Amino acid sequence: MNLRVLVADDHLIVRLGLVALIDGESDMQVVAQAANGREALDQFRTHRPDVTLIDLRMPGEDGVYAIEAIREVEPSARIIVLTIHKGDDAVYRALQAGAKGYLLKNVAGDELLAAIRKVHAGESWIPPEIAERMAARLLQVPLSAREIEVVKLIAQGLSNKRIADHLQLGESTVRTHVASLMTKLGADNRTHAANLAQERNIIAPAGDDEG
Repeated sequence: MNLRVLVADDHLIVRLGLVALIDGESDMQVVAQAANGREALDQFRTHRPDVTLIDLRMPGEDGVYAIEAIREVEPSARIIVLTIHKGDDAVYRALQAGAKGYLLKNVAGDELLAAIRKVHAGESWIPPEIAERMAARLLQVPLSAREIEVVKLIAQGLSNKRIADHLQLGESTVRTHVASLMTKLGADNRTHAANLAQERNIIAPAGDDEG
């Protein structure tokens, strides 16, 4: 009996490539496809695949939403994240939501197929570099919602005064938030803080809409 796979990715060419790779195996079959998190959930409910391969960044409801929603439907669902994003926060959110595997999109086809088989067998598939990032992420103090708002505006080049006006806060309060988030991120200056927040996928890089 074939191992049944659901593939969710908003980029059609990427999705078709994954389908061709998986369907080329004698023991695997893609039973459904989705282009966003909501479709992934609907297709999972309909087809109950053995393994779900899902992108993190998709329009509308994203991959983390889909992982959480699918695991509400089926707590034992076996899910692998396949994404270009290797930021610490992206890893943390996906694995915390219940993903059993995490792969970057530059992975070799053989490794992807091996990961599907391992996760189907009940094992995890976390490459060493991702495991290291996860360990480092667990040691970090998370930014508050307000600090995330502030670092987003720092990344846009706003001064403390303009951030204060934008968020309707006092400038001294903004300075406090900036000092706190820089300490949490281990940043040397404002630019470094914005860069670290983007690298860790706490905020999206400017102009980044890729999956």
